[in-house]
Amino acid sequence: MRAFYIGRFQPYHFGHQEVLEEIARECEEIIIGVGSAQLSHTFSDPFTAGERILMITRSLRDLDALLYVIPIEDIRRNAVWVSHVMTMTPLFDVVYTNNPYVIRLFNEARFEVKSSPLYKREVCSGSEIRKRMLRDEPWQHLVPQAAVEVIEKIDGVNRLKEVSKEDKTSDLGTL
Repeated sequence: MRAFYIGRFQPYHFGHQEVLEEIARECEEIIIGVGSAQLSHTFSDPFTAGERILMITRSLRDLDALLYVIPIEDIRRNAVWVSHVMTMTPLFDVVYTNNPYVIRLFNEARFEVKSSPLYKREVCSGSEIRKRMLRDEPWQHLVPQAAVEVIEKIDGVNRLKEVSKEDKTSDLGTL
């Protein structure tokens, strides 16, 4: 059976890892959709799709499943979003998500949708990890070592700090 799992992975963390390990126990193949692939260099989306793909693939080297990691750009037409996803991915049998929006859209398209327990959600969330990075608090223990290495190689913490600053030197609206 082939599963589909989508996330923004900003950054990839142990919550994602736990879900994917659980999916691998049920499915032989997993399509991992890297959502909002067109976004980067903001507080909410500091990492590029390519950087997130590296975090994921390097973290899952030992996973016992065939993986397809595919960037999926956003479209602003919810009624056709599932069709858009399907044009970007191989066919899949089941969708794994905890996102109510994604559950609704795939249910309407008549897909089987399964939810997974959230792993340490109070700390294993991208927004919490990004906040810790900004405050110079420990965050490395919340992501796989491979993701730490990617973030360090690209100077990701400093990037996040820079893109999180307000630009007080110019008003682009008056240019």
